Formats: sequence, structure tokens, C-alpha cells
Amino acid sequence: MQTNFSAEQLEDPHNKSSEKILRTCVHCGFCTATCPTYLLLGDELDSPRGRIYLIKDMLETGKPATAEVVKHIDRCLSCLSCMTTCPSGVSYMHLVDHARAYIEQTYRRPLPDRLLRAVLRLVLPHRERFRLALVGALLMKPLRPLLARVPVLGARLAAMIDLAPAHFPARVAREIVPFEGARRGRVVILEGCAQPVLKPSINAAARRLLARHGVETIDVKGEGCCGALVHHMGREQDAHRFAKANIDRWIAEMDGEGLDAIVMTASGCGTTVKDYGFMLRDDPDYADKAKRVSAAARDITEYLVSLNLPAPTRATGQTIAYHSACSMQHGQQIRDEPKKLLKSAGFVVKDVPEGHICCGSAGTYNMLQPEIAGQLKARKLANIARTHPQAVATGNIGCMTQLSAGSSLPFVHSVELLDWAYGGPLPEALAQSDFIQQPVQMTAAQ
Repeated sequence: MQTNFSAEQLEDPHNKSSEKILRTCVHCGFCTATCPTYLLLGDELDSPRGRIYLIKDMLETGKPATAEVVKHIDRCLSCLSCMTTCPSGVSYMHLVDHARAYIEQTYRRPLPDRLLRAVLRLVLPHRERFRLALVGALLMKPLRPLLARVPVLGARLAAMIDLAPAHFPARVAREIVPFEGARRGRVVILEGCAQPVLKPSINAAARRLLARHGVETIDVKGEGCCGALVHHMGREQDAHRFAKANIDRWIAEMDGEGLDAIVMTASGCGTTVKDYGFMLRDDPDYADKAKRVSAAARDITEYLVSLNLPAPTRATGQTIAYHSACSMQHGQQIRDEPKKLLKSAGFVVKDVPEGHICCGSAGTYNMLQPEIAGQLKARKLANIARTHPQAVATGNIGCMTQLSAGSSLPFVHSVELLDWAYGGPLPEALAQSDFIQQPVQMTAAQ
């Protein structure tokens, strides 16, 4: 793609990076075939190719973002399916991130939109604030029909209430589990922000499973949100602040007793932490440290595969639909590892039809664009039902929250299933189902 940036514009490192990305695009349109919003809306401007043209024009002219441009960029899920499809290697992720930051700097949103976004960025990345917000959402559930009729914000307020769990999640103290046998590794598991409030059982399962196979997990005080939530809202400085706080703590540990990996149990966080090196590439104080952290980041399934786990201790054989989160399959290009682990543990793993299409969660997307998110959710649940599973496994808390609200199927994290197969407790989501009473299919490994 031919570009028309001035020499002065290209002195800006953001423009320089985006110009290189734009020149990689060859207008082929392959991306439109796998873009969820183009699939639903049929508008070229709601496809990656269309958005690339909008972003190119906006950045080249240097003019403030318009309401039309903002509408189509806001509709992008950042699912990155286009990057998997693109034969030219266009880094759409970095381009749309730049566009979001540019919009945040040059466009004044309507007051209701500004207020809602401010609430999300000030609450979601902070565990205790988020915990309090969940209490409010639970109390507001009886008022949902009334709130849904509030002008402008009604659908989004209703979506926020719908996503809140039916019961307030119990507060669970973080437990460090002593590793068994000879030490095979030393890792830290990112606690993050929303996940330890919504499902503390996920990281607890990861710690148990790793300890059972000789891996020491340590507690790093002060780490928090990875920055993904605000980063995808265009709040670049806020995202960098969260990233730097985590980097400082992890680097101290890496330079101290050492770390074999920084393990992520939320694939959305993993995609962002693996991108710290790019995010902070122009920061003289953090560029090298960010690269080291990104290089050490591993999804929990990546790390578990490296351990060559033995045969499970429990008879399994249940049928599991595996939902591959976009941040897992497109953001990190991790596709086979989770399924390999589940199959090795004796589960019958089914691929979900249209598995490359987003479920509509996408960070805060399901609260900011509830209509599109709702259509994608319904489509995903229908495809999951076609596999006739006993449970659904995935690797991202956002997908679990999005899909479990409105489905009778139990949704669990892959690591929770693996922990159970290797001697851990039955995941809470399966306790009320007939999961363990179902006939099991014994495998040769068992």
C-alpha cells in the first residue's frame, strides 16, 4: 500500500511504525473472510481492510478523528483473526492500537460514552474496586428492566448487569503450594485484576498442578493488571504504567533468584505481556527490561507442554468442547497445546465449528458494543451445542464470563480440568452437573 506521510510525521515513532505496517498491506481482502464484524454487518468499513483505509487517511492527514472513523474502529473486537488469515503479515494489532490511542487524544466522545469508559478504566483494572462493583451489579439485577430503558446507555448498563455472576464470588486467600519432588522450575503466575475476583480457582488449580509436577510458584507482591483493558481503550499512558509496575517486580525476581517463566492463565493478559517489548520499545529505561519480560511470558498450556506430564491419576474420558480464545489462537498463535494436554489427560476433545470467530467478549467490548457482542455470543453458543459436550474448556476468563451467562453448559478453564485429572478437586462449575457420573471412555494411556 502506498503511503503519503511527510518526513516530519515520520519522526514520530508511532507514525513510523504504522507507516511500515500500512506498506505491508496489499489490499487482497483475505481478512474480510474471517472478520466477525464484517461477517455480521457486511460493511467494508467494518472489515480490517476498510479500517486500514480509515486509519491511513486519519494518520496521514493528521486531522482529529471523526465520529464516523470512531464508530468503525470502536466496532473492531481486536480479535486478530485477520492477522492469522493475512498472507502478507500485516500487524493489524499494532496499527489499531495506534488508532485507538490517536482517537483518545483527538476525539471528544459524547458525555455518556466518556462517563461509561471512565468507570470501566477506573474500576476493572483494580481488584477491590471491581469487587465492590460486583456487589453493586448484584444489587441492581432486580432493576435491570428499568435500567435497560435508560436513554443512550440502557443497553450497555443491562449488559454489565447480565455479565455479573449470579452469586458473589467468595474471597479466597492466595495459597503458595509447596512443590513435590525435585524442583523442575521456578515461575510466577500473574494474578491480574478481574480473574482473581471472578474465578480465584483458576490460579489455585494452576499452582496445585505445577507443584504436583515439581514446579515452584512464587508470590510477587505488588503485581496487578497487565494493562490490556485500558490499552485497548486507547489509554496508552495508563497501560504503560500498569506494564512498568509489573516489569519492575518481575525483573527484580528474575535478577534475584531467577524465573524460568512468567505464567499467564488468562490468554488476554498473555497477548499483552508478550507485547510489552513492542509497547515500551521507545522507552530508554524500560525497552530492554520489557523485552526480557515478554520473552519469559508463557501461557500455562505452553509451560505445561514443556513438562511432558505423565498419565493422569483419574479416569476421565468426558467429552469436552474446546473453545479457543482469540487472544490464544490469534494473539499468541497457540492452537494445539491446550487440546494436546486435554487429550493426553484422557478427555475426548471436540473442536467448535467456526472456532476462529470471536465469542464477542473481547475485554470491555461486550459492555461497550453489547448488540454485536450478543450476536456473536449466540452464534458461538449454537456452534458449541453442535458438539454435544459435557463441559466447555477455554483459556480466558473473558470468554468464560461471556459464554457462561446464558448457557446451561458448565464452562471451566483448561487448567482446572487438568488439575482434576491429576488429582485435584472437581471444578466448582462441574459440581452441580452429572460430569463425573457420565460414562467415561478409557484411553490406552490409562
